[in-house]
Amino acid sequence: MDLNLQDKIAVVTGASKGIGLAVTRALVDEGVTVVAGARSAGPDLPSLVADGRVVFVAVDLSGPSGPIALVEAARELGGVDILVNNAGAVTPRPDGFGSVTDEDWESSIALTLMAAVRTTRAALPEMVRRGGGSIITISSVNAYLPDPLVIDYSAAKAALTNFCKSLSKEVGPAGIRVNTISPGPVETGLWLGDHGVARTVAHAGGLDPAAVAAQAAAGAVTGRFTRPPEIADLTLMLASDRTGNVTGSDFAIDGGLVQTL
Repeated sequence: MDLNLQDKIAVVTGASKGIGLAVTRALVDEGVTVVAGARSAGPDLPSLVADGRVVFVAVDLSGPSGPIALVEAARELGGVDILVNNAGAVTPRPDGFGSVTDEDWESSIALTLMAAVRTTRAALPEMVRRGGGSIITISSVNAYLPDPLVIDYSAAKAALTNFCKSLSKEVGPAGIRVNTISPGPVETGLWLGDHGVARTVAHAGGLDPAAVAAQAAAGAVTGRFTRPPEIADLTLMLASDRTGNVTGSDFAIDGGLVQTL
């Protein structure tokens, strides 16, 4: 299927690893030029940059200047057709709500919610100028599956999904579609890395990280975590005009973890 993405320009946040890296690779494979934003390029982005389809911009997206610099780099290439808001982080709170400080809350909201708000605000004029576009934001099942272990992350993701739904109503008449993808646990460092959820929870409870991860995977009816390329494929569909009348929607990709309607 031709997704009609050849020669489009995309901005991807949190692009150096995990979901963001998978999305960047998938877009490049479809002929998209990607402006990839992250604090550092990591071990994998440089090879994509060398191939000529990726422009890496080192930015801190937790503050107001980073998103503006990222979109400015895209504007210099011609504008923005696709925006993938992927930047975010989670810190498990095994000691409970009382251990979450004001600074913790502010950090979660800054990176999980405000980075997307600011990048979207910067990108919208470019999309309007180019006659439309697609905004895909990586949210989480925790937006509607609250979990005290990640209480601040859950709250920030709920706000993020609400923001995107609200925005879709405003910008739809301008030909700009806004959708969210809500993964469950994903095979990335966020869950499986040295400082990921599995290891943090295991350390707090005297458990084996592999057992914690296996228990989380067992919560899905498929019995496994989602893989980053699966999220990337869904992102491509939502970026494409093949889904040209899809906006204001949220797509769970969680292996059946959430069993309610």
